[in-house]
Amino acid sequence: MRFLFSTRLINNNSLGLLRSPRTALPICSLWVPIKSPVFRSATSPMAAAAFSSAMAMTPNSEEALARKLWIKFNRESLFSIYSPFAVCLAAGSLKIDTFRQYIAQDVHFLKAFAHAYELAEECADDDDDKLAISDLRKSVMEELKMHDSFVQDWDLDINKKVSINSATLKYTEFLLATASGKVEGCKAPGMLDTPFEKTKVAAYTLGAVTPCMRLYAFLGKEFGALLDPSDVNQPYKKWVDNYSSDAFQASAKQTEDLLEKLSVSMTGEELDIIEKLYQQAMILEVEFFHAQPLAQPTIVPLFKNQSKDDLVIFSDFDLTCTVVDSSAILAEIAIVTAPKDELSRSGLQIHRMLSSDLRNTWNLLSKQYTEHYEECIENILNKEKADKFDYEGLCKALEQLSDFEKQANNRVIESGVLKGLNLEDIKRAGERLILQDGCINVFQKILETENLNAKVHVLSYCWCGDLIRAAFCAGGVDAVEVHANEFTFEESISTGEIERKVESPINKAQQFKSILQNGKDINEKKSPLTVYIGDSVGDLLCLLEADIGIVVGSSSSLRRVGTHFGVSFVPLFSGIVQKQKQQTEEESSSTWKGLSGTLYTVSSWAEIHSFALGW
Repeated sequence: MRFLFSTRLINNNSLGLLRSPRTALPICSLWVPIKSPVFRSATSPMAAAAFSSAMAMTPNSEEALARKLWIKFNRESLFSIYSPFAVCLAAGSLKIDTFRQYIAQDVHFLKAFAHAYELAEECADDDDDKLAISDLRKSVMEELKMHDSFVQDWDLDINKKVSINSATLKYTEFLLATASGKVEGCKAPGMLDTPFEKTKVAAYTLGAVTPCMRLYAFLGKEFGALLDPSDVNQPYKKWVDNYSSDAFQASAKQTEDLLEKLSVSMTGEELDIIEKLYQQAMILEVEFFHAQPLAQPTIVPLFKNQSKDDLVIFSDFDLTCTVVDSSAILAEIAIVTAPKDELSRSGLQIHRMLSSDLRNTWNLLSKQYTEHYEECIENILNKEKADKFDYEGLCKALEQLSDFEKQANNRVIESGVLKGLNLEDIKRAGERLILQDGCINVFQKILETENLNAKVHVLSYCWCGDLIRAAFCAGGVDAVEVHANEFTFEESISTGEIERKVESPINKAQQFKSILQNGKDINEKKSPLTVYIGDSVGDLLCLLEADIGIVVGSSSSLRRVGTHFGVSFVPLFSGIVQKQKQQTEEESSSTWKGLSGTLYTVSSWAEIHSFALGW
């Protein structure tokens, strides 16, 4: 049972629920308690961008255009920063020959940028705009001088045996075509009759340039935050210092401001063109970073070196995979389909509470759960704080939470609120359940990747496993093995009883170990790599048992309890950069070990996708 912490009005449209075919009643809005998904504090550009995406925020109409687009296409920024090239560069372990080839590509890239700015300046009608574009071009020329300094510092011949790769050509050709006015929906270059038409080309050019500037400013800030001032051996410190500098950050902001000014009078159709150009530029940037050739072992993508049958993925469901807690959905179905008066209750197969009584009972159960849960967490935290990672102490402490969860389930069953739900209503709700952005894509790609043959298990407190199975099947992922509680039914109508399989942190840990034990081949010496993805205190033991425990979101109770018992929470990107620093030619995924006391935090499933599967 997990209706935690906040009560929110759930609208049937947000849940994707339709009219019940059995009752012909709309599944309407009602107050139901759920645990709101909360994402880690946006303390860095990556966190800020991913935070907005993961929360599925709709940008404010008053927000600047560039900011809206950066939020909307933030997924691509994560694919760039989690590229093998970027991770090795941030770690300082990138081989110098790879960096030399990158610099050669980037010089070609920057020359194209400078030419694009020239063309944009010619198209701009306003003198101030011309001056602003000229200043941006000067910044590019300064960047080229920095590249010249790399050549001098390392005695590099950037033209030696380095041809321009296809990813670089694709971006530069796209950029110069845009700056020349060769844009879908725009007149041919020779037919740009009016100053306004020419100014549109300048705006389109800024739409293609701006994402590159913001992406490099983002990379610079993220890499700069990981620099150790005492590390004199970081060979790429000058590169990081440049892109994290106030000057470059200001230049990126200046580009965005100019895009805003040039586009302020544009129509919706013209703004759509800018959005398409922005997205295309972001995609080409991702391809550019992933096209850099590496001749060294890398931490990312995680699954690139995994062979057949040696990977097991575990995930929680409620608020790890979903936007809304499943208890809220089941309560909504129960209340809406319940009889409204004594007359409508007569003749029912199973005696049910009236809708008004059910709503009151549910609200009382919710209030009791929230109050008692918080008391339970505070009792756990009243114990002496561990001075180092104490797994055994955590297990013992969570026995108290396990007893609490079982007692809460007893109250729900005894109340009768779950009596009379139709299995078809439950499945229909599951099929329309809104999942976290990118969740289904991760599971699909893992299960479809050739030669990986990974197994995916979902461990959940959910009262009804049929809801989970319906959600994944609707997303085209029917190979996920679901381990959850189950309703008992009489002719497809729930009796109100629950077949209890997974109702506590201890149960989850037991299931985790049992699955691994049952899947172990006695002749197989190599243990599988295990990954667990979760979001709450109930996931703590499994997160720690797994070789890689990934925390989605920022549950305050999870962090408080974990920290109390010596668990460290590390942002995933900084964690893999540290792992990359330790990487040797012989090491691979064996660098990940369970029960290390370290968990990795992410703000969205896009980070998980980027880390595990790459582009």
